[in-house]
Amino acid sequence: MKRPSHLAFIRTLSCLICGNPLQTEAAHIRYGDRRAGKPITGMGIKPDDAFVVPLCNEHHREQHSRGERQFWLRHEVTDPIFVALALYRVSGDQETAEQIIQCARH
Repeated sequence: MKRPSHLAFIRTLSCLICGNPLQTEAAHIRYGDRRAGKPITGMGIKPDDAFVVPLCNEHHREQHSRGERQFWLRHEVTDPIFVALALYRVSGDQETAEQIIQCARH
């Protein structure tokens, strides 16, 4: 499902990896996870907007330049799909969203 208002909200948050609040992009998670009802999406097919996290432009490029699961492991984000769904649930609530991001970084 496309939800432009949620994507705009995600762009107001800090990067999930480094905390940079500037130049944040809405990064779709592409790998699948049946626990969350998320199918694998290939190139040219964007996932549902519920599966989006905030990444600075540098980390967003890195996410696409290597295997995605390796990217998340390298940055010690154990469940980015859970983070995306949590952010989707609180969309519009800046304070709660930043708390979710802070918890996911540690």
